[in-house]
Amino acid sequence: MVKSCWNPSAEGDSGGRVDGLLWCKDLGQHMYGEFSMAVIQANSMLEDQSQIESGPLSSTTSGPYGTFFGVYDGHGGTEASRYVNDNLFSNLKSFASEHQEISADVLRKAFSTTEENFLSLVRKQWLVKPHMASVGSCCLIGIICNGLLYIANAGDSRVVLGRSGRGTKQAKAMQLSVEHNASIDTVREELRSLHPNDPHIVVKKHRVWRVKGLIQISRSIGDAYLKKAEFNKEPLLPKFRLPEPFQKPILSAEPSVLVHKLHPDDQFLIFASDGLWEHISNQEAVKIVQTSPRNGIARRLIKAALKEAAKKREMRYSDLRKIDRGVRRHFHDDITVVVVFIDPNLINGGSSSYFPLSIKGGRFAAGAGVP
Repeated sequence: MVKSCWNPSAEGDSGGRVDGLLWCKDLGQHMYGEFSMAVIQANSMLEDQSQIESGPLSSTTSGPYGTFFGVYDGHGGTEASRYVNDNLFSNLKSFASEHQEISADVLRKAFSTTEENFLSLVRKQWLVKPHMASVGSCCLIGIICNGLLYIANAGDSRVVLGRSGRGTKQAKAMQLSVEHNASIDTVREELRSLHPNDPHIVVKKHRVWRVKGLIQISRSIGDAYLKKAEFNKEPLLPKFRLPEPFQKPILSAEPSVLVHKLHPDDQFLIFASDGLWEHISNQEAVKIVQTSPRNGIARRLIKAALKEAAKKREMRYSDLRKIDRGVRRHFHDDITVVVVFIDPNLINGGSSSYFPLSIKGGRFAAGAGVP
């Protein structure tokens, strides 16, 4: 996996390359700097999806320009994360056109519309594809526009900022996203306050906190069975059906939103699904990025996570690499990493030689293009 991904016979989307279970774009250029992107598959069907869009952020020529990053960590299947990957950005562009700007409100409306449309799709396919009601996706997006960084997150993916340290050579790690995982005290307290009459709203099962004993996250796109009581019945599989009816949604699609004014000391951003952060701390990830060449840095972060995953299971990294998808899920999750380097000169209006960019990671999955 550490060798170059530039294999002409295994071309992916927009210049990305496939190497076994790995898809990568080692280095590319966005409007405000460079980026590196990589995805490793662990599940039988790759549930992680991701994208970068650089250029117009609205449907009109007079609208805002910038760069959009998305990491979508699916669960229960691939349908929700793929739907988000295909529709969230276009929904955002529609609202940006309507408001003629990027704002926290535009991000929330894009999430809400994507959620409503996906639940509508679940409803239409209910009798022929009831499993769609139990499919969901974490959703993390970031937008750089007009010197500001917008972050919206529903679920437990994470974005970490690497900022130059004052008086030290080591970059400081700053987590910018708010996570919604039941393992976090504040998330459990929020759920209990929203559902005061439900003593089983969060349950510790097999040493892991879960919402209703079923799912670890409290916010997502999809997971209709925990949002609409109409799906809490046959033909949904019994393991997803709750024994008691519920009146209001148990999970939410409302993202936590942050607007951050970019500072000259802000060097890079690391967007990644939970599969990375399960094995690497924020500061470790920032150190790896700071001390390594940019080319292929997303792959190096994945390699560091896999080495740690192998170590936890007391096995060699070389042996872990031989394990095929599906079985590999017992050792680590799908992992998506997007490292975004920020050029302060471009943020402040300097000239850029970039060209409009649209790239999606993870489309080699589902049995296509995987050796």
